[in-house]
Amino acid sequence: MLMEEQIETKVATTGATNLNHAFDDLMRALGEHREANDRRLAEIERRMSADVVTVDKLARLDAVIAQQGRIVDELALKAARPPLGGSSAATVGDRERKSAFDAYVRRGADTALQALEAKALSAGTASDGGYLVPVETEATVNRALRDLSPIRAIAGVRQVSGSTFQKPYAVGDMAAGWVGETASRTQTGTPSLAALSFPTMELYAMPAATQTLLDDAAVDIDAWIAEEVRAAFALQEGQAFVTGDGVNKPKGFLAYPTVANASWSWGNVGYLATGTAGSFPAASPTDKLIDLTFSVKAAYRANARFVMNRATLAVIRKFKDSAGQYIWQPAGRPGEPSSLLGHPVAECEEMPGIAADAFGIAFGDFSRGYLVVDRIGIRVLRDPYTAKPYVLFYTTKRVGGGIQDFDAIKLLKFAA
Repeated sequence: MLMEEQIETKVATTGATNLNHAFDDLMRALGEHREANDRRLAEIERRMSADVVTVDKLARLDAVIAQQGRIVDELALKAARPPLGGSSAATVGDRERKSAFDAYVRRGADTALQALEAKALSAGTASDGGYLVPVETEATVNRALRDLSPIRAIAGVRQVSGSTFQKPYAVGDMAAGWVGETASRTQTGTPSLAALSFPTMELYAMPAATQTLLDDAAVDIDAWIAEEVRAAFALQEGQAFVTGDGVNKPKGFLAYPTVANASWSWGNVGYLATGTAGSFPAASPTDKLIDLTFSVKAAYRANARFVMNRATLAVIRKFKDSAGQYIWQPAGRPGEPSSLLGHPVAECEEMPGIAADAFGIAFGDFSRGYLVVDRIGIRVLRDPYTAKPYVLFYTTKRVGGGIQDFDAIKLLKFAA
């Protein structure tokens, strides 16, 4: 049996039960993938084409690696996920809110929550938007979003209490110059200021439960709500942070105007072209990735990373440098990102694939380049009437996002 077939069998049976075993399987698949790719390159060099068996084996190994990578990511996320529910360190107020919220969710009893939110000067009521979830549940959802949403995990994140976050920035540089110790000094010019605006938009999910589930005292309702909404929120966020148009959603970094990097100016995202429509150039494709890394200033490059989808990464995984070394390196441990040309790689399925005129790869310091704005508080409105016999929980949070430093992110465009 071929090694990739053995790995496929493990993936289907025991690979998902142990993080270390799953990671070992991934490393074995990557090792065999490199051997097969070396064979393909040697065949191309000898005969100007690769054997169909070798090409088929590479395709099957790509599928195995993608599947096993997802398993390792899921197991690493599960291992890092903190336990839900109360803790001994919770304050009396936290426990009181948790108890009141539990009564509201299970039975619709909102008297205790109304009293707590009135005491906290909160405006939420059951008729106009629901009630705030306990702080620990909100923290759990936000941690899960950070783990599940690739851009949120690498972007800058700011929590605000208002509906819009305004960030000032200087238009132009401050004047400066050299002067002697006793020489007179002229007054320097002051830069004008402008503001970037990041409005928060409402993101919602509506999980449903039966009354039987709600009546079951063994079910941790906070954990159930957090588990139900986290994946839905992460999916919507992931799409918006990349391609969102800014209308009732955050503005994605691919939605801003783009210009050739040689003509870059503030308010635009600079890009480099591969020189070949819809693909990397046949000769020295690695050079385009090197050019992309050095299109970013040194101040941003230290914390920069690549962002692309799995299909694009599968193509780049076969590239070698001039010394014959693979430019992509797998993660050293479960939960760590792989690296490309010495920089971490964030896999984001919302990124376009390799196609004509597509911006398939982004590179830069996303913690300085892109800002995610969270309005504090996640609200839940209980609805036992709309979908009887099910009880709906209309869950909302407010999120905004956009580019905060247009010089920190560059794109690679698959175009001539």
